[in-house]
Amino acid sequence: MKRILYTSWYTGLGGGETDLLTLAGALDSNRYEPQLLLPADGKLSKRWRAAGWGAHDLPYRGASTWFVPALWARFPVARRMQDLLAEQQIDLAHCDYHTLPFIAAAARRLDLPVLWTVWGWWFKPKAWQRAFFRSLPAVARSRAIRDGFLGSPPFMPSEQLPVIYAGVDSERFRPGLDRDLRREMGIADDALVVAMVARFQPVKGHHIFQALAEKVLTALPRTRFIVAGDDVFGVAADQRYRKNILERAAEHPTLRDSLQYIGFRADIEAVYAAADVYVCASDFESYGIANLEAMACGLPVVSTRRGGPAETILHGETGYLVDAGDVDALADGVLRLLRDAGLRARMGAAGRRRLRESFSIAAAADAHMRLYDRLLR
Repeated sequence: MKRILYTSWYTGLGGGETDLLTLAGALDSNRYEPQLLLPADGKLSKRWRAAGWGAHDLPYRGASTWFVPALWARFPVARRMQDLLAEQQIDLAHCDYHTLPFIAAAARRLDLPVLWTVWGWWFKPKAWQRAFFRSLPAVARSRAIRDGFLGSPPFMPSEQLPVIYAGVDSERFRPGLDRDLRREMGIADDALVVAMVARFQPVKGHHIFQALAEKVLTALPRTRFIVAGDDVFGVAADQRYRKNILERAAEHPTLRDSLQYIGFRADIEAVYAAADVYVCASDFESYGIANLEAMACGLPVVSTRRGGPAETILHGETGYLVDAGDVDALADGVLRLLRDAGLRARMGAAGRRRLRESFSIAAAADAHMRLYDRLLR
């Protein structure tokens, strides 16, 4: 039995944290025991412990984009992480970017392998960081993430950063689930529903979704809109954005009766079950795991294309891809689907087939376990 320590500086439940939970649950439990390290307790650690796995809180501040590897390796938190690795008899550390400088130093002192997941493309490694990144095994969650991180020209061969797509559990997320959420929200059985799942952050495009809803309601006034998600990171700018979005929806004469914000839902599959069409309005998505969850539930997806969605959604087959910020194109795709039940069914079925063939949790877990086995030799 090998003990894998996963790390997450984020303590809420966004896409990356959901990926961790799903991956840990799909590992061969006869071969691997997942553990988790976070800076504080939160939704992620509660769900982790509920699954029966060990979670450890160790306060620390995450690495900035300017970190100096040799300097940060000397921080006291790196020594505390080293003690934790030894005490918990960890065999391999699989970490996020924000924990990487500390856990890499700690693991190297104990001669333990380290793997890290590149989940975002929001910065380019600095000149003094590149040798550090070249020295560490890593995986990217999409080609968009890989190419954005490596830059142009790439600072290391792309073969050193393989892509392993995050998988979705097609048993948990499937068509035909109970539509209780509709009844909870007072939505008629024959009403058409458009859903979005996203944390409150400007890049997620809640303002774009509101503009889309206005256009759709002009053509189909009985349409209902559901948005699930909350403020995951606790950043002041995100909290202000959330406040502005909710206030505008409450005050808008059309949206206030047709658009509902329901916050965080642990049973997020209930949101997809209540919907007829799923929308991603983000400026960009590193991967876009909610799109794949919706596809697993048999929903057609209308999404902006920048980033991961261009790799997961087949335009005209499993949904529609549009340019970021193009409200008219988003509305056009949604209206086409709302007006044609047969088209919704065909695209939804094609999306679920694509999910099961190319983005299953079994395939993702197998790819990770092969990589773990190689690193543990």
